[in-house]
Amino acid sequence: MAETEIQRLLGVGLVEKDTNGDALWVWCYPSTTIELRDLLLRKCCLTDESKQLHTFIFGQYRMTWFYITTMDVQDSSALQKVTHFSIVLTTKDFNPEKYAAFTRILCRIYLKYGSPVKMMESYISVLTKGICQSEENGSFLSKDFDVRKAYLAGSIKDIISQFGMETVILYTAVMLKKKIVVYHPRIEAVQEFTRTLPALVWHRQDWSILHSYVHLNDDEVEALKMCPGSYIAGFIDSEVSNRPDLYDIYVNLAESEITISQQAKEAMTMGKLHKEIGQLIVQSAEDPDKSNSQVVKDISLKTKEILTNLASFTEVLCDGEKPSLNFEALKQKRFPPATENFLYHLAAAEQMLKI
Repeated sequence: MAETEIQRLLGVGLVEKDTNGDALWVWCYPSTTIELRDLLLRKCCLTDESKQLHTFIFGQYRMTWFYITTMDVQDSSALQKVTHFSIVLTTKDFNPEKYAAFTRILCRIYLKYGSPVKMMESYISVLTKGICQSEENGSFLSKDFDVRKAYLAGSIKDIISQFGMETVILYTAVMLKKKIVVYHPRIEAVQEFTRTLPALVWHRQDWSILHSYVHLNDDEVEALKMCPGSYIAGFIDSEVSNRPDLYDIYVNLAESEITISQQAKEAMTMGKLHKEIGQLIVQSAEDPDKSNSQVVKDISLKTKEILTNLASFTEVLCDGEKPSLNFEALKQKRFPPATENFLYHLAAAEQMLKI
């Protein structure tokens, strides 16, 4: 247990806003790079001009996940000149619920003692033992937070009720490993929506494609462009709609609009198969007796059926190699053009094409 936490946790930091209105990076353990510190200050709502408080935000930058919990200081004798503070955790894994719980405990400790030393004791305890306990500040146990729970924590039913049949565009985009950009002025809405999208393609269980809070900053844009394959990126700046270099699919969450970019139109051509998938998705989500995880399972079973179908057109050319698509065999089936097109692009996404 302890070993896994040592592998996951990267660091903890503290940002304070004082009575003069200045937000400063005041402490961290262990040390951090200037690049990462600047990024975390940018993400932390205390440096935001709009002065909006966000109790919890999370995201990813160059394979480092960050989780930031912010508190306002009402009447703490330990923190005289501080009006607000944020605890910043960096880790190697995606698990918002886990790190929200842990940062809340660290916040309560800091509020009580006003010194990073006590906070660091709890951090080290989780790092080495996977647990920290205290009577008044609550307990935290790493193993209570299964990653599969984090994968299923978002509401797929909410997405389907917002987009209806158009959800199949999102499904197709994630299946074909397209670059998806999501915009909404509220960071909470962006995070909730983007974190749920990878669940549409449950067989991959890949949340490393998620970048739930990106600024249109040169470093961050460059990091996004360097991602191998696809990504799902969340923005609160509407200016991102004018950056077609960043997306194949643009989702304006505030207006419930999905736009397919010119370069992705051919791969994203919709046909009879997509209509069938769309209807299955909508019917499953409309069933009041079905939970979110059951809807994810229904979609996953349909995906499995498609992948099994696709596998029947593959062949193993050399021993020990992955099966690759026999395009002639696919063509002979005389599927409707949109279905054949989708299966071909899916074979590419699943690394089934002969290079």
